[in-house]
Amino acid sequence: MTELAPGVSGHVERVQGRATAAIVPVRGLPLVAVVLALLVAAIATNRLWALDFFHVAGGALWTGIDLFVGLVVGPVMGALPVPARVEFSRRFMPKMLVIMPTLVTVTLASGWQLARHLGDLSVAYPRHWWLVATFMVVGVMAVIAIGILEPANLAVLFELRKPEPDGALVGRLMRRFIYTAGITGLMQVATLVIMTRLATW
Repeated sequence: MTELAPGVSGHVERVQGRATAAIVPVRGLPLVAVVLALLVAAIATNRLWALDFFHVAGGALWTGIDLFVGLVVGPVMGALPVPARVEFSRRFMPKMLVIMPTLVTVTLASGWQLARHLGDLSVAYPRHWWLVATFMVVGVMAVIAIGILEPANLAVLFELRKPEPDGALVGRLMRRFIYTAGITGLMQVATLVIMTRLATW
């Protein structure tokens, strides 16, 4: 077998590692399974503290990550050269593929059950309008997270599995992901305004 020069060998190893990199970080799946099992247990038992914890913690993490990605990661990535963007995306996007659907599921499922448990779904007007506004904003955010962010995430990961990823395409997909995450984060702030208004009515 022909021995490659050190620089060429390192390049081949990097390309092979990128092409065979897992799209889903398997090591994170057991943690996701534990979180979802605890969520199911909280819903099945209607434990107020557990439902409140999942809803508040999940919503806070969802909001914080969206704002951080949109307002901090986005500008930083925009200043990086294309190879650095590709390498960052290769490490960052698989984690987001696991984290974000879990947070969306936890926040929405626990929030719905919490509203049922507290009787908030049947509040009288005009307070009910605030509840409708919350459902509308959260529904749009869920559609964005599942229908736009996740497909963009998957498209980036599949592109990065290629031996020679298209850096320009990865950059465009990452911009879509980051801008959409930032918009979702701002919508989360609107949700916080509505929910605090309901809580102090």
